[in-house]
Amino acid sequence: MLDWVSNLYGPFFDAHNWSTVITSGDDWLIILSLVTIECLLSVDNAVVLAAQTQALPTKVQREKSLFYGLWGAYLFRFLIIGVGTFMIHFWEIKVVGSLYLFYLVYTFFRKTRVVRTHKLASKSKTGLSLFWSVVLQIEFMDVVFSIDSVLASLAISSNPVIVLIGGMIGILAMRGVAEVIMKLMAIIPELQPMAYILIGIIALKLFLSIPIIGIEIPAALFGVIVILAVIVTLVIHYVRKGRQKEHERSNNS
Repeated sequence: MLDWVSNLYGPFFDAHNWSTVITSGDDWLIILSLVTIECLLSVDNAVVLAAQTQALPTKVQREKSLFYGLWGAYLFRFLIIGVGTFMIHFWEIKVVGSLYLFYLVYTFFRKTRVVRTHKLASKSKTGLSLFWSVVLQIEFMDVVFSIDSVLASLAISSNPVIVLIGGMIGILAMRGVAEVIMKLMAIIPELQPMAYILIGIIALKLFLSIPIIGIEIPAALFGVIVILAVIVTLVIHYVRKGRQKEHERSNNS
């Protein structure tokens, strides 16, 4: 057992391996390509994270949950890269993840705003505070979304140190995207239900990718869907805003 763990994680603690990667221009070009892939594959993750943080009542708690989630993501990425060669057998995680995402969409649209507001002050069913419940949800989704990213990265480089560096930089960039989406949600409230509609699409995308079905929705196509969804949501927002201003003018006149 110890030999197996040593074979999986030994390269991470090889100082010569780290120095070779850090001083090699070719390795940094590979790392740059891995960061790009991480960002492209993590658009859906950023949408999910931003939507999950909206359950928290304050901006400080939302940013704090992403901060804790960031360190958890680093830890899980380290562990997942170590067992990357065996991850092809972990398709069950995709099934659990997709069902969980469908559940998030169902609970969001089923509950009224009043019910959700009352829930903010209460404890979660697990006995944890709302804040730590959201952090655990973020960590769980990090594990689910790490699978595709790690497999894609290992296909480019078999050196776990290169994959780890690329993944960590990519995760940091993705968290920045999540924070931008989170801030936009505060300005444009229509983005939150749009995000949950996208989560439903993400859940379907994740479920269809399991080996039994084997249907892969290209990342480029999903990117187009995200852009179109944002454009439609912005149009709806500004149309509503214009009607609201007209209604206020008619009431004042």
